[in-house]
Amino acid sequence: MDRDSTDDVLEHVALDRKPEHSSHHHSSRTADDRADQGQFFSDQALLVTQGSHRFYSLVLPSDLLASTCTVDARLDNPLDGFQRLLDRRRARDIADYIDSGFGTVPSAIILSAQPSAQLHFDKKTGAIRFKRDRRSFLIIDGQHRVFGFNLASRSVKVPVVIYNKLSRAEECRLFMDINTKQRPVPPELLLDIRRLSETETAADALLHDVFDLFASEEDSALLGLLSSSERRKGKISRVTFNAALKSIDDAFVDAKPRDVYDVFNAYLKACVAGLRHHGAEANITNSAFYKALTMLFTNVAERVSDRHGGAYTVQNFEEVLSPFFRRLKKGDLPRAGLGHLALYENYRKALSAGFSLKQWLFA
Repeated sequence: MDRDSTDDVLEHVALDRKPEHSSHHHSSRTADDRADQGQFFSDQALLVTQGSHRFYSLVLPSDLLASTCTVDARLDNPLDGFQRLLDRRRARDIADYIDSGFGTVPSAIILSAQPSAQLHFDKKTGAIRFKRDRRSFLIIDGQHRVFGFNLASRSVKVPVVIYNKLSRAEECRLFMDINTKQRPVPPELLLDIRRLSETETAADALLHDVFDLFASEEDSALLGLLSSSERRKGKISRVTFNAALKSIDDAFVDAKPRDVYDVFNAYLKACVAGLRHHGAEANITNSAFYKALTMLFTNVAERVSDRHGGAYTVQNFEEVLSPFFRRLKKGDLPRAGLGHLALYENYRKALSAGFSLKQWLFA
């Protein structure tokens, strides 16, 4: 795969030959060369060998990639392929990131040179040369980044890896290897990175701080039950915690992290007490169940407010929740096969006086 052919050697020899024509022919050749240089791009590259694979590593302007790459070599207009096969919103985000002036795209775009590229590598000089054709390269990895380059008004230098003379089967295998053997960064870790990079929104910062309080305070209902950087069995991840709390963020408008913690922790303690009645307190780490209980908070808090004003204590929450949990069976906490929205709707109905699970499940 990607071995220098006899044609490459002959082309190299032909390029090194000195002209043996008259001055008239020489001037014509010079004009042709200028036109040829406009059609072709040349820059320094490294030839890398990994086992039986060989590829070229170099840096190219993003606007050049935008004008020479396609996601579908069969299309006459590569831009149609970008628009039809890819997520324009994701590409627009990349373009805006680049145009902001602070954007950096350090990961390499992986390409497969197509016949129209007429790609040539000079081993003596380390120069790579290819034709500026809109279908010179098929994108193996980095499709959305290149689509973003198409939409951006700025151009940046981008690391690129180019394979040459791959068969269609080899291109497909390379695509599958890249997209099945690479593991994405866990979303839980990305939340931590967002804080370290100082790119959190105010809403994200609130969620982050509330989670940290639940993970560290000795009176936390979730102490020892949270995982900040990865998904773990028997733990509530930061992503699950944030998604649940976002569903009731209207209840905490302009609140400080400590205020959110104090009220929500009292509610969760009352929930754990109700679950303990069924010997099911460990179920609170079930993702769908935890989200459903979080969504139920506003319904319970309204009843506490009606009875006790702003006194959101564990005792006052238990006063509302104890009858609710007594009406449920252990198998309802949670009911198998139901997502968090369905669970919430069931629990909301069960919370209302005069209703039982049997009544609204089999009515």
